[in-house]
Amino acid sequence: MEKIFFQIKERARQIVSTYPQQVFYQENSEAVQQSRSVFDENPVIRKLRDFVDQNMANNMGHGMDHAVKVTLDAGALMFIEGESAGYQKASINRFVFLTQCAGLLHDIKRSQKKHAEKGAVFIQETLGSWDAFHPKEVLCIACAVKNHEAFTKKQPSKNPEDELVSNCLYDADKFRWGPDNFMYTVWDMIESAGVPFSVFVSHYPKGMMALQKIRTSFRTKTGMKYGPQFIDTGLAIGQELYEVIQREFSIPLE
Repeated sequence: MEKIFFQIKERARQIVSTYPQQVFYQENSEAVQQSRSVFDENPVIRKLRDFVDQNMANNMGHGMDHAVKVTLDAGALMFIEGESAGYQKASINRFVFLTQCAGLLHDIKRSQKKHAEKGAVFIQETLGSWDAFHPKEVLCIACAVKNHEAFTKKQPSKNPEDELVSNCLYDADKFRWGPDNFMYTVWDMIESAGVPFSVFVSHYPKGMMALQKIRTSFRTKTGMKYGPQFIDTGLAIGQELYEVIQREFSIPLE
């Protein structure tokens, strides 16, 4: 990574620190805590986390920190959405488990083209041998991973529970396009891919346009309610950083 990136990253993180916590976490603290409890206490989740950590090589900056955040938020979304849909507690708990599995695995093939599709195939080949999953549950997780990528056509499931798992994963993953994008993701991707500074600068406006498009792509009711704030915060941070690059680094941007 070029030296200038370290300076810009530091300025980006300073900007992020001036913004308050997202309302999603304030208004849904119980669901967030419930998701954390499942993540910490379920032995299969712990085993799967170790498995993903060992098999997530050269993943284009989407490492375990990203996977864990997506997993926790996806679980929280499922607690909220499952209760709203009227499912029984036992069913919700199982859906949360499946959603968290999908969260951990969603970027397992991130370094490859069509990583969502290849991740889905890998999941079916791998989890099929795990006693912890029914074959239909493996397909549910694979379907969610296949549908998590932005700007691609979604392949809906005929099973409403599978659809809900898929949608919770998608929304949790897109929450990361808010403040996290400038706190971690952009810099991890740049370092992983060896992006030159000149390319970063030239693609900056296009990246901001992509953020704007994500704003209307959320799929669950909860995601539609809170997701736009994540993106709006990311856009505001990105604009501030854009101005900092112009002003402090004397880089003329068009």
